[in-house]
Amino acid sequence: MSILKIYEFPDPALRKATEPVTVFNDDLRALAADMAATMFDAPGVGLAAPQIGKSIKMIVVDHSRQEEKPNAWLALVNPEIIAVEGLQCDTEGCLSVPDLTSKVDRYRKITARYQDLSGHPQEIIAEDRFAVVLQHEIDHLNGVLFLDHLSSLKRNLYLKKYKKWLRGQQS
Repeated sequence: MSILKIYEFPDPALRKATEPVTVFNDDLRALAADMAATMFDAPGVGLAAPQIGKSIKMIVVDHSRQEEKPNAWLALVNPEIIAVEGLQCDTEGCLSVPDLTSKVDRYRKITARYQDLSGHPQEIIAEDRFAVVLQHEIDHLNGVLFLDHLSSLKRNLYLKKYKKWLRGQQS
């Protein structure tokens, strides 16, 4: 397994449209394993293919709590949210948006349909924090960053901080 480069905001790869996965083979399974290794190394609780520069509909998520095993992960290929329930506000961060965490409103419970790494259809019901992780990662597949869920004030403060940091890097 390899640790992959995580693309950071404002890289255009993070906003690019993703394509459905149609080929389920050893290359896809190897990519998912590399994504999981990268996620755990970062450390993070989820990683979407666009975050490593791949414009495909695949995410990996830390599944340790659900499986009660350390470093357990789950790959969801072509995921889509098909049902939602309730609302919650939770603190989020993103491996592609360093140095920012903020409260974000999300659904409390979701049902997602996806394919496993062999292409078999699956469904998962997620609640609370795990539901937040799935929603966050699925957003990446649609070119949406958690920045897009913030108030314009918070988003502008982060952008100002980012531009100041960028100026410092260029001097």
